[in-house]
Amino acid sequence: MIADAQVLRSRDAVLAAARHHPFARHMLWREVPARAYQRDDAVLWLLSPPEHAPSGGAIGPAGTVLEICVALAADGVLRAGQALHLPRLELGVVSRRLAVVEHDDWDLHWTGTAPPAQPDEERVVRLTHADHPALAALIDEAFPSTTSRPGDPRVVDWYGIWAGGRLVACGADRSRGDIGFLAGLTVAPEQRGRGLGGALTAGMTRALLARHDTVGLGVYPSNVGAVRLYHRLGFTNTHPISTLRLA
Repeated sequence: MIADAQVLRSRDAVLAAARHHPFARHMLWREVPARAYQRDDAVLWLLSPPEHAPSGGAIGPAGTVLEICVALAADGVLRAGQALHLPRLELGVVSRRLAVVEHDDWDLHWTGTAPPAQPDEERVVRLTHADHPALAALIDEAFPSTTSRPGDPRVVDWYGIWAGGRLVACGADRSRGDIGFLAGLTVAPEQRGRGLGGALTAGMTRALLARHDTVGLGVYPSNVGAVRLYHRLGFTNTHPISTLRLA
């Protein structure tokens, strides 16, 4: 039972309980009502964004967060198919308490400082709806597993780099909360190794810092090259996350 948890019924209350952590500021969309459960220093929130599957996130000690999830599942609050973005938890620990069909570890990196200027950064431009076919073609070729695609309601804007009339790099601005957020960053295979990834990331970060005090992005820790690049561009703050999908 979740009776011993405090229920928070407003976005402002959830952000305050989460101490305005950048992950909470990213996940809690401004226009989406939030409901959360707090136990000691752990806060777990649940969201139902329009045109997107219900999801949840949490900040605080991983063990306490897991206990909140187990209690909510027992009470029928958490349902099959729901995605939860939690502090890093090993699959073996989770699977002994919850039935899950997916488990992915990734890290949130963030910065509040403009990156060093990068060669070719001036080539980064904001894309329009007319560029969506070129976006789709590049994503299908270079990053088919990404969840950020043209038409995704989470995306605010797209940015890219053109070469010879062809889109060769792109990234999504998914800033729906209180921080800027970069997603779906990719470069055409034959253009890799030329610094376009750094130019794209720097250009987008600079653009988003004009509107936000913090910019974040997600990366798998196994992607050592990307982690090294992001650190070089100033994304040195890290928050480890495990994303689960309930069975």
